[in-house]
Amino acid sequence: MLIFFTKEKFKEIKEEYEKLLIERKETVSHLTKARDMGDLSENGYYRSSKTKLSSIDFSLRKLSGFMKYGSIITFVNNGIVEIGCTVTLNDDENTQTKYQIVGREEADPKIGKISNESPLGKLLLGKRVGENIKLLTPSREINYKISKLE
Repeated sequence: MLIFFTKEKFKEIKEEYEKLLIERKETVSHLTKARDMGDLSENGYYRSSKTKLSSIDFSLRKLSGFMKYGSIITFVNNGIVEIGCTVTLNDDENTQTKYQIVGREEADPKIGKISNESPLGKLLLGKRVGENIKLLTPSREINYKISKLE
């Protein structure tokens, strides 16, 4: 199972992983100090450190999986919409919208990054500039024309 990432996102994941490794060492040190204080049932510092360590370990496992199964997408503009490209769409009202097609873990529609697995992403894959697509939403049908590919 491959997980697709842009080069920038994969770099962020590696940096976050390295940061968490350092933070984990510090948290283990705090946990050891808290354990040395004695009665663990009444020790909030111990519980807090233990919870933080658990959260860090969860994040490290998740990021490790991303790095293990992650694939960096490189877009070569051959005129076809594929993962990694930025596509400009015009709708029926001639409103222009730009989306970058990315993997599901990186998708954030609020900043113009949509997943290749999203309804719109699936419709766009394999299309060319000038082609029309029809997106059916629960409330309406939206017609798009692909106007630019980067």
